[in-house]
This record gives sequence, C-alpha cells and structure tokens, in this order.
Amino acid sequence: MSEDSKVVKAEKKEKVVDPMAVTVDAATQEMIRRSQALGIETVFDRAMTMKPCNIGTQGICCKNCGMGPCRLPLTKDYDEASDERKGLCGATANTVAARNFVRMIAAGAAAHSDHGRNVAEVFMTAARKETDAYKIKDINKLLEVAPVLGVAVTIEKDGQTIDRDVDEIALEVAEKALNEWGKTDGTLIYLNRAPQPRQEIWKKQGVLPRNIDREIVEIMHRTHMGVDQDYKNLIKQGTRCALADGWGGSMLATDLQDILFGTPFPNVSEANLGVMKEDHVNIIIHGHEPVLSEMIVAVSQTKEMLDYAKEKGAKGIQLSGICCTANEILQRHGVPLCGTFLQQELAIITGACDAMVVDVQCVFQNLANVAKCFHTKLITTHPIARMEQENVIHIEFDEHHAIEDAKKIVRLAIDNFQNRGSEVMIPRHKSPLVAGFGVESIKYHLGGSFRGTFYTLNDNIINGRIRGVAGVVGCNNARTKHNEGHLTVVKELIKNDVLVLTTGCNAIACAMEGLLTPESAAVYCGPGLKEICEVVGIPPVLHLGSCVDNSRILLAATEVVKAGGLGKDLSDLPVAGCAPEWMSEKAISIGQYFVASGVYTVFGVTLPVTGAPVFQKYLFEELEKIYGGMWDLVEDPKEQARKMIAHIDKKRKALGIDKARERVLMDMADRQKLEVA
Repeated sequence: MSEDSKVVKAEKKEKVVDPMAVTVDAATQEMIRRSQALGIETVFDRAMTMKPCNIGTQGICCKNCGMGPCRLPLTKDYDEASDERKGLCGATANTVAARNFVRMIAAGAAAHSDHGRNVAEVFMTAARKETDAYKIKDINKLLEVAPVLGVAVTIEKDGQTIDRDVDEIALEVAEKALNEWGKTDGTLIYLNRAPQPRQEIWKKQGVLPRNIDREIVEIMHRTHMGVDQDYKNLIKQGTRCALADGWGGSMLATDLQDILFGTPFPNVSEANLGVMKEDHVNIIIHGHEPVLSEMIVAVSQTKEMLDYAKEKGAKGIQLSGICCTANEILQRHGVPLCGTFLQQELAIITGACDAMVVDVQCVFQNLANVAKCFHTKLITTHPIARMEQENVIHIEFDEHHAIEDAKKIVRLAIDNFQNRGSEVMIPRHKSPLVAGFGVESIKYHLGGSFRGTFYTLNDNIINGRIRGVAGVVGCNNARTKHNEGHLTVVKELIKNDVLVLTTGCNAIACAMEGLLTPESAAVYCGPGLKEICEVVGIPPVLHLGSCVDNSRILLAATEVVKAGGLGKDLSDLPVAGCAPEWMSEKAISIGQYFVASGVYTVFGVTLPVTGAPVFQKYLFEELEKIYGGMWDLVEDPKEQARKMIAHIDKKRKALGIDKARERVLMDMADRQKLEVA
C-alpha cells in the first residue's frame, strides 16, 4: 500500500469520543469506554457526529408554514438600522425569534402543566375514594393549601367553629385545582401567593394568567403564520403563559404531590451509577411523573415481591432513578439516584438493569436500541409516550388499578433477572447525599418546631454570613461537557458564601459530586456559609426536588420577603437564578417565569435569540425595567457565577446591607423580643 493510500485510509477512520473530554464524572467516563468496546452508540457519539444548525441555534429559522423553512442568517457586517432580513411573508428576524422563543415557553409550560393535570386527576380519584392505592398522606399540607384555593377548613354550626371533614375538603380542593386548567372567569388563584407588589406589577402589565390551557393555546394561535408580528407583544403572552406554569400548573403539581405522597423532609441516600447492585434485581425509574413510581416503590418493598425475587436467585430489589422521577422518589423515600439525563443509556450498558420503566419527558428513543444489546426490559407506561421499536413493552398505567399495574412491572423485572449476561459491569462510583428540602423543612431547620421561620436566614443575609441565595437548576446538554457547567457554577457560588437551592439534573450532578452533604461545607464554602452550615447541620446546596418543584424556590423567596428586612418584593432580594446546561423547552418556561417574578436569570450553552439582536436586547435589558428581572447568556460557567454574584452584590447595596455588621450576642430576654412574621 502506498503512503498516499495510508493517509486516505487514516482520514476515513471514524472519530472516537474521548470520555475525558465529554464528562467530568468518572462513572460516566467508565461506561462510555465500555460502550465503545461493545460498539454501542450513545448520545455522546451522536453529539460528535451531528453538528447543530447554526441558524436554528440563533432562533432565526421559521418553519411555521409550508412556504418555509425561512432562514435569516445574521451576517458579520450586521447593522441594526439597515437590517432587512425577512421571511417570505415579510416576518422580520425579531418576529421569527420571538415566535420561536414563546413557542418553546408554550411547550415547556404544557409539559409541566400536563404533569400537574395528571396529578390533579389522580388526586380527584383519591378524593372520590375510587382507588385504594392513593390516599391523603399529609393532612396538614391539605389544610394549608385548601384556604389558598378558597376552600374552607372549618364551618360555623350552632354558634361554634368546627373542623370540616377531611374527605370533603380533599374533594373540594381537587375540584378547585382541576378548574385552574380551564376555567372561564377570573385569573389563576395561586398568583395570590406572590408578594402584593409583584401581583400589582403583573396586573399593570396585563400578564395575569386566566387559565393554564388558554395561555398555551393562545401562544400557538399568535405564532401561526400571519398573526402576532410584534416581538414585545409576543413576549408579553409568553410571560403570561410562563406564569401559568410557575405559579399555576407546576405549583399545583408540587402541592398535590406533597398531599398525596407526603411532604419531603431531609433524608440520606446515594447517587451515581454505582448505586446499582449486581446481586439484586435492578429496576430503574426514569421520567417525570411520580404517580406510577410511588406505586413501584410501595410494591417493591412488599414481602411478596422480595420473596419472589429471592426465588429467582436475587438477594433483593434495588430501585434507583434517572431525571426528575428520580428526584421525586428520592425526596420522599430515599431511593438512590442512578444518574442524570445523559446517563440513561449508560445505565443499561452496565448489563445490570433488569427493567427500565419510563413515563414522560426527557426519555431517549435510543434506549430501545441500547436495550436490544442486553437483557433489559424497556417498559413505557404513559398513553402519550410510546415508542415505535418492537422490543419495547407498553404497560399502560391506570390509577384505578395502580397496585396491579405496579406488580406486573416489578414481576416482569424479577423474572428477567435470570436472563442477565455474564459480563455485568457496574462502576463503583457513588456519593452520599442529603435531599428532601422545601419551605417546611427549611423553616424547621432554621427555627425548630415552635419557631419555624425564615427570620434566621434573613438575619444571616443581612449580617453578611450568607451573601445571597442562588437557584441553580436545569438539564444536561450534550453540546457541553457533562456536569462541568453545573459543578463549576455551584462551587464558585458557595465559595463566595452564596447558598444554593437546586432542582432537576443540577441537583443530581451536585449529589454525584458530594455537594449535598453537610460535610462538603468545610471543603467548598466561604467562611460565612461554612459557619451557617456547621451550626444548622445542612448542606450548602439544598436539594428541593424535581423541575416542577422550582415552585418551591418561588415560595421560599416569598417567605424571605415575608420574614422582613430584605425588601418588599422578590426583585429586591439578593438572589439570582441559573441553568448552566439547559436543553429542554421546560427550561425556557422556567426562565421566563423567574424573570417575570423579578429574578436575574442566566443561561449557559446557548439561547435561541442571538440571531435577533434587537429582541435579545429586549430580553436582556428592557425586561428588567418592567419586571425587575432579566435574561442573560454566558457560556463560561465561572463567568456565570461571577455575574450572579455581582447581581447579588448590587441588590445588597440597594438594600444598604453591603457592609458587614458587627455580631451581637443576645440573651434570652433579647430573643423573646424578636418579632416572628
């Protein structure tokens, strides 16, 4: 063979993913190498071979009618005054980008709010006593939520105030909740949970959501060819839709799940692929709706199923989770986290996954192709989420027969244990964690059983031990190094005394790194935050749950306002939000409802608005004048954290707390004088 031929052959050789270049996680690196050795394609391979469309990533490709797609590339010599880019219908780059952006908000709000609707329907089933599987677990939470929805918890009878029957309250709460998706009059009830000044801003701007479904439908109408052609008017409707998600569907989902399944409280568990056990039946639950996973947890712990597993040669049943279903069952039951969004294929590649049970959202269709290479049973369970591949089993879940469906799934996994191949390879990497925080548990940790309050948090923000609070949330994105953005941002924040609240795959990434333990404060935190974590006994990064549970962050911020001393509205607080590795349309909806709630919100990787500089400037600058919050895009994770800290410092200065205060030791008499909100 000639030298020239050798060169040509070398050039044709396929590129191979470098595990060290695509992830910072050792377990993920290990499993990528295994996938390469076995010749199995994963998302990391596809990300290398399929490059994103540059015009699409900038948000300036319109395919909303049959005359397109119309691509409006941004030239190097772009000048705002002479920008004549237009689609066939004449739509400008700003119109195209705004339409695409608000359509993403609609899709994200639809995903979260349909999740909420499903929970509300199951809640109604439980309230009507149509099933034995679901019952009201947290009566206190029911009694707390009921008055917010306008449901009385007491009645006057014979001149006395008596408690209403819990079943009556639950049924009325279910009716009120379901009505929020399609009512014909008024606005969403939960908007009243926001600080009054924030509600006034929404009212003045005309963005109070009327009902959840209507706002999603209206976006789809407005973005149809030839309808709304004003980017400011489009983002106004996008704001109304996002608020219907954050202060509507998502918040209802969180509350109803707490009532049905129990309000989370801190518990100990583990995270990463190493939680799987070779001598156990491994069932991995993946997706976002906990209605089915709650039943699988219950069934897998029964003596019947444990005995059956032992009959088949297993020592027990090991449940673990991926994505937000994982976060749901972690925060209530301590079920370990198997991995993040980008690790779903790798969990099967261990060869130890006997069944992967999926519901909705963030599920790779390629799981079916990977499962073909192993004994794994891939089971879809939701009527709106099926796969075309023949090897996928569909067991449609019905809340009226929840236990029976869960038993069928668990038995299928147990029966499959004996079909494993000899080459099982489970990475040993896993980390301990503490998860299950929320408004209730934060109050308890800060004030105890009788003085539960956010006053202590506010006091430590005011005196400077805690610089501020950051919500760091969101997905993984194969276009950036797996988990690197998440961990870099979080570590930089806590190093600078910023307390981090986390949800979704960011929470899982932090768990895998060991950041969800109180002990991590001594390693990673600045002196102020370290002191607080050691005294209170909490991690510097608080796991608040799944992506619908971002509503917990909104309510926690509202409690900070109520506790006093840090302004009268959410936009006054020294807080910031971030999604370092976002990829889902849900993230855009979340980002917009945080911006509209008054929070500075920075995204990493990319944002589909950069091809329309005028529209981008509106999001990045003008929205702050309207709502007190604004968007930002920063690719470098450290710079994301620095900009968040700079914003927090700006808010501290505006509040007059930018200078450290002298510590004052109080005796009991001084403490008794404190006013608790």
